[in-house]
Amino acid sequence: METVRMPYSAHSASTPRSPRPRPRWWTELTLLVLVYAAYSLGRLLARGDVSTAVDHGLAILRVEKALLLNAEHPLNRLFTSTPALGIPADFAYASLHYLVTPAVLVWLFRRRPARYRAARTWLMISTVLSLAGFTLLPTCPPRLLEAGYGFVDTMARYSSYGWWGDEASAPRGLGGMTNQYAAMPSLHVGWALWCGVLLWRHGRNPLVKWVGVGYPLLITVVVMGTANHYFLDAVAGAAVMGLGALLTRPAMRAAERVRVAAEARFGRSPAPAAVSPAAASSARSAPAPSRTSPRQGPIVSGGCETSAGERFPGQRTRTSTPGTTSADDTPATAR
Repeated sequence: METVRMPYSAHSASTPRSPRPRPRWWTELTLLVLVYAAYSLGRLLARGDVSTAVDHGLAILRVEKALLLNAEHPLNRLFTSTPALGIPADFAYASLHYLVTPAVLVWLFRRRPARYRAARTWLMISTVLSLAGFTLLPTCPPRLLEAGYGFVDTMARYSSYGWWGDEASAPRGLGGMTNQYAAMPSLHVGWALWCGVLLWRHGRNPLVKWVGVGYPLLITVVVMGTANHYFLDAVAGAAVMGLGALLTRPAMRAAERVRVAAEARFGRSPAPAAVSPAAASSARSAPAPSRTSPRQGPIVSGGCETSAGERFPGQRTRTSTPGTTSADDTPATAR
């Protein structure tokens, strides 16, 4: 007896699960604003003692010199002596962080919606993880060290060209609303790496892929040349993003379990379409589908007719009543 397949399995019928809805822009915007507001507040609350932050900065500088990784000094001297490099670098530091990252998020939301949720979760987890670094290791950036250490604050030197003041990249008068000692890890580098990975993986145009490669490298040079970060700050930013990537899938599974539990408790998932008893009975009594190959040869006699009295070998005639003619137009009584 032929088994009739239902549009869903018995397991799915007993445990229906609704498909994951596509993200809505207003809920996503609200979520991102709340997370960024919490991050900014936590960053402000993570302010440590200035002397401790200076000690941490000098310790990082000593480690870099011991490992021959001190690229900040030559880059900073180049940006200071060449305004054609220093001024664009300051604009890049003050703006790209807040322009490119949202642009990549919007691009994923519109063009790669299947990849958006994981990318957004990765970004949020890594951003929250960075708060641990700001809290445990407040670090004085190179530009705030004493002049004897050889660094020049290019943001302050070229502040007349931009909207920022002498305090980091915040607009003039709002410098007190930022934590200038939240330098370890560098989220400028971390977010740029996030953008680069997504552009490389999901971009279809070769130019987009190469932008994904070049953008994090550019930001790494910019943060060191403007004396806003040490090289090890950039390394820590990449490490935080790597840890966030590892935690993304477990976090999404946990969120899915919470969603399913909430639906089971407070709402009802849409069940699969029910099959009526009559439809199931007719499906069971329906003849089994032919097992012949779907690729059959053409009908040779299609469109052909036989003349009166002519029959194909083995052809069966229709049973007819007296006085009627058979399929070959010969009266049945004449046979």
